[in-house]
Amino acid sequence: MDWFARRLLGWFDVHGRKDLPWQRIADPYRVWIAEIMLQQTQVATVIPYYERFLKRFPDTATLAAAELDEVLHHWTGLGYYARARNLHKAAGIVMTTHAGEFPDSVEVLATLPGIGRSTAGAIAAMAYHVRAPILDGNVKRVLARFHAVAGHPGESSVATELWTYAERHTPSTRVADYTQGVMDLGATLCTRARPACERCPLVQRCAAFAAGTPTRFPVPRPKRVLPVRAVRMYLLIDATGRCLLEQRPATGIWGGLWTPPERPPESTPQRVCAQLGLALDAIAAIHVAPPFRHTFTHFRLDVEPVYVQLHETVSAVHERPGVCWYAPNAPKAIGLSAPAAKLLANLHIPCIEKEIRAP
Repeated sequence: MDWFARRLLGWFDVHGRKDLPWQRIADPYRVWIAEIMLQQTQVATVIPYYERFLKRFPDTATLAAAELDEVLHHWTGLGYYARARNLHKAAGIVMTTHAGEFPDSVEVLATLPGIGRSTAGAIAAMAYHVRAPILDGNVKRVLARFHAVAGHPGESSVATELWTYAERHTPSTRVADYTQGVMDLGATLCTRARPACERCPLVQRCAAFAAGTPTRFPVPRPKRVLPVRAVRMYLLIDATGRCLLEQRPATGIWGGLWTPPERPPESTPQRVCAQLGLALDAIAAIHVAPPFRHTFTHFRLDVEPVYVQLHETVSAVHERPGVCWYAPNAPKAIGLSAPAAKLLANLHIPCIEKEIRAP
């Protein structure tokens, strides 16, 4: 065990996190769910989602047998929904290809949907105590600073160098503690903006600290101007307060999720109703609300909500595949896009109801 690992483990024994929900019973299924949820999401955000998810899907067999809609429902609000789709798909593969036994090999784990090299290493180390290096965002930052690695970690040459250091420092013993410890160090002390170098167990040999420039490492992703797209979302509300939703295609943004009908900015309520099989006299009132912005990794989306109140006598659009009525006071277990969840939660705010006006 090298100096880096010894110092890190000594710090972890005193300051590391040891009572996270997925640490209490460190079986591979629970570690896998946690590691997927923790991708690009902070621990504090993940914990309530994790606990609700495990209550409904306590094992691989339950998850594999569930409808994707319900899996996405339990993921609503956590973002990056491809993670949930991949979880469901991978659970099916574990049941059919691996006889329900979660693989203990890094190489085999990495073949499952949604599991890359670092996540596979974390599962193997924390669930099976296999010596396997990891390189998530926190670990990249720790290693880039400790070794003063120049360049953005997204560059292949930089990533290769960081993997070399990750392999070098990973010990053969206490691999689960080391894996949790190096992630904890990046999350709590070696933070992006204001690292607490004075409390870091590695400060004595940290090259970035010695140079007086810890926050210069790692080099951030080059900034780019995100394009802006605009859409209208139509909230067609029947006399009972139900809202019509459409299911997104299985691939692309919000894949498989449900959302109010989304149309181009130049669309009209009359045209949307016609597309859905409603006569023009179905419309009782219309209110166009101020737009709001939703940001994705690669672009920004300006959403303009259009509230369309329907007459009681023509409120029934028959449900069919890809279309359903959603009652906010008796919600279905379906996955909702973040804007859909926001709009549905505000559906009965008095100011919205008052502002709906006749077309």
